[in-house]
Amino acid sequence: MDPIISASALADDLAGGNPPLLLDVRWELGAGAQRSDYLAGHLPGAVFVDLDAELAGPAGAGGRHPLPPLDEFGAAMRTAGVSASRPVVVYDGGQSWAAARAWWLLHWTGHPSVRVLDGGLAAWQGPLESAEPHPQPGDFRPRPAERGLLDADSAADLARSGLLLDARAGERYRGEVEPIDRVGGHIPGAVSAPTAENAAPDGRFRPAAELTERFRALGAAEASGVGVYCGSGVSAAHQVLALAAAGIDAELYVGSWSEWSADPRRPVATGPDPQ
Repeated sequence: MDPIISASALADDLAGGNPPLLLDVRWELGAGAQRSDYLAGHLPGAVFVDLDAELAGPAGAGGRHPLPPLDEFGAAMRTAGVSASRPVVVYDGGQSWAAARAWWLLHWTGHPSVRVLDGGLAAWQGPLESAEPHPQPGDFRPRPAERGLLDADSAADLARSGLLLDARAGERYRGEVEPIDRVGGHIPGAVSAPTAENAAPDGRFRPAAELTERFRALGAAEASGVGVYCGSGVSAAHQVLALAAAGIDAELYVGSWSEWSADPRRPVATGPDPQ
């Protein structure tokens, strides 16, 4: 199943016999959850999900957006109406970073049918509503996959044995600037692959053929394994989603640079080269 759905295809699905549950995950880096925007207008029936409170645990040694406790995540998803038998479509304001984080968590914990609305709310041409829905509780129980999640040690190993992609902007990878974390640079061996390059100018994902060519050029087709990290595990989820659209399985280092760089014992590389 394609993990990305167009606005027109979503409109068709919503009119069908088993319409998907909609989750609104609007969030902005530095500003947090955009609940007020949700209340001003959202797709009909969409339930708001707070990335910081429901898709991540408290910031700390594990990074700015570590995994949430899975029992709490499951409870939040059931409250939102998520059930294993009903498809889920997640969206945000258009960048799809936050939506991708929700997609990755649901996918990794076993939901069989979850997709991201391509272009988010900005791509939707249908009606909006401001009323907040109160869905019937769902039955979703998280069951994490054996693969798909990296920690600091396995990310470092993958940088040596496979392909570890750094999804941050190039200047942060090179260590020229670091606006948030303790030190700039990248995990030794990681390859620069900014998440922004997955998107077309209108914010939608580039076509699957273009994504396939992009990741082939980065070495993903020949690698024994592929992983992605970013600053705190949000934009990297967008990269994992883009890789999935290109037919490539990838793992996510959730702690990302915010966890890696917090420990002064971990090595840091700078400059344009992986090593």
